[in-house]
Amino acid sequence: MSQHSIAYNKAYQFAIRIVKAYKYLVKQHKEFVLSKQLLRSGTSIGANLAEANSAISKADFSAKVSISYKECQETKYWLSLLKDTGYLEEKAFLSIYKDAEEIAKILYSILKSTNRTKN
Repeated sequence: MSQHSIAYNKAYQFAIRIVKAYKYLVKQHKEFVLSKQLLRSGTSIGANLAEANSAISKADFSAKVSISYKECQETKYWLSLLKDTGYLEEKAFLSIYKDAEEIAKILYSILKSTNRTKN
């Protein structure tokens, strides 16, 4: 299985966790603003990787993976903010943040190898 396939599968599973976290935050905490940002960025990671699957060039592929990486970094920001404002408990935060970190590392690795072969 390629690194890109692994990233896509992990991003998809992560998106499912993000949707569940969103539902929890809205239902249990009546939090609608930060959680909506988390939902948008957290599900965008995999959506952009799906677009990368049908890229028409290496540059297009690299651009979509780059967007995924940036969305992952943004998701980590929203997760931290939700934890530090008392909406996410430490244990839940650490679990999902760890997944985001793993995805970010994979995406960064893909970007590095793609940019090496692009030149």
